[in-house]
Amino acid sequence: MKICVFGAGAVGGHFATQLAAAGHEVSVVARGAHLEAIRKNGLVLLKGERRIVGRVRATDRPAALGPVDVVLVTLKANSLGTLAEGVATLLGPETPVVFAQNGIPWWYAQGLSPQRRAPPDLAPLDPGGALARAIPARHVAGGVIYSANEVVAPGVVRSDAPQRNVLILGAPDDRPTARLQALAAALEAADIRAPIETDIRRSVWAKLRINLASSSLGVITGETVRDAMADPAIAALRDRVQEESRAIAAAHGVAMEGAPLPPPHVSGGPAHKTSMLQDYERGRPMEIDAILMAPLAFARAAGVAAPNMEAVVALAAHRARGKGLY
Repeated sequence: MKICVFGAGAVGGHFATQLAAAGHEVSVVARGAHLEAIRKNGLVLLKGERRIVGRVRATDRPAALGPVDVVLVTLKANSLGTLAEGVATLLGPETPVVFAQNGIPWWYAQGLSPQRRAPPDLAPLDPGGALARAIPARHVAGGVIYSANEVVAPGVVRSDAPQRNVLILGAPDDRPTARLQALAAALEAADIRAPIETDIRRSVWAKLRINLASSSLGVITGETVRDAMADPAIAALRDRVQEESRAIAAAHGVAMEGAPLPPPHVSGGPAHKTSMLQDYERGRPMEIDAILMAPLAFARAAGVAAPNMEAVVALAAHRARGKGLY
């Protein structure tokens, strides 16, 4: 397949490397020193004891690539404006654009069953409607990632949980498509588990339940997931936030039970700093709206009390604002 990974950072670099090593024609959109290193040496993935090199076409100009079979978007949710500016030339008549982001996706209202409660205003996730204008709804697909990675040097990505690399795929209207089935087959052959979801919002909320708590508490504590959860009080707070997330999803007609999940972490969770904490420490804009603020908007829209979530989100957002990152 001809695949463009738009945003070849930690997760995108991992997936691009494995897909290229499996023989697919992979291009990546990257920038800066990372881009130059990829052009010179290829993408390098450190996965357990293995060192995998993916030879990819790398550019910061998507218009130079032309139409592809699949666009896999692994940008942070707050960086999607760059996709809106450059995605048009990548689209063929049947090209799916798979949004593999954490948090509530900008497309959440597309294809939503009328039996489910209408979501709150999600305009902050697509400022000015740029994504909706750039990508016709028929091209939009959802993705939910379980993959802990870190860019440890320009062009070099380390997988912090080699046994847990999953990209769950689903259409906004939950109908199976041949395009997503073909992508799933390619990912599976490249050692990336890729189940097709029959209810993509179930998987969105199941991941968000974990990610909202770990991301907010990671920013507050400054610790890896394993170190933070070693404190019984922090672990109990995480559990309360996760239960509030479950109640919010249920109020919007989404039951998390049955969602595809990756293999469990070793006891205590991963010795990995969440991507939000990595952004905070490195002075990069943070995904506060998609991961933290949007779920609170869902809670308020449904009248669900979430006092623990309100508190940890307020503290994490305060720290982000203090560094000018939100």
